[in-house]
Amino acid sequence: MALPRRHPYKIKMNFEITLPDWAISELEKLPTHIPKLEDRMREVIRFSRLNIEHETGGPFAAGVFEKESGRVVVIGVNRVVPANCSSAHAEIVTLSLAQKILGTWDLGGPDMPEYQFIVNGQPCAMCFGSIPWSGVRDVIVACSGEDVETLTGFDEGPVHPEWVAELEKRGISVTEGVLREEASSVFRDYASSGALVYNGRSGD
Repeated sequence: MALPRRHPYKIKMNFEITLPDWAISELEKLPTHIPKLEDRMREVIRFSRLNIEHETGGPFAAGVFEKESGRVVVIGVNRVVPANCSSAHAEIVTLSLAQKILGTWDLGGPDMPEYQFIVNGQPCAMCFGSIPWSGVRDVIVACSGEDVETLTGFDEGPVHPEWVAELEKRGISVTEGVLREEASSVFRDYASSGALVYNGRSGD
């Protein structure tokens, strides 16, 4: 007599994305405030490089900061492959952690400081969509989407051709090209290392 088949939904009904131990340790070492924009971006880029070196995800990192004071909320990294979760891009991980830390789904809510979102590469199609939902009011980008695709081979998806204008229409300012060359060097190193470029269907 055949045993009854266990229903697959009873096997896994939750998932979580966590930062690697090294990232938590590095966050604890950071100053509470980073006043200069370039220094904030430099830390985000450093986290993207450390993510490669520790083999804990792709070459992407993002940070949420208070725009005026420079208070660090969190810096997160890409966790797609270790977490077996295609949505665990650095932007999604970081915004989600910031919302948990601050206790709100809306980072642009009333009586809150203006939050700045810093990324080492232009957000892909998925991550672009997450920005207006998050409530952040300022986005700082190092490399363009074309940079990311050319240097690494990742497929950034069908990003809106007027993505900056679309964010600005929604009250979100965008600054591009901050420490572009420093961020590009991480992408070059990732590509030359032969590490996995995990496009769905291998980009086919």
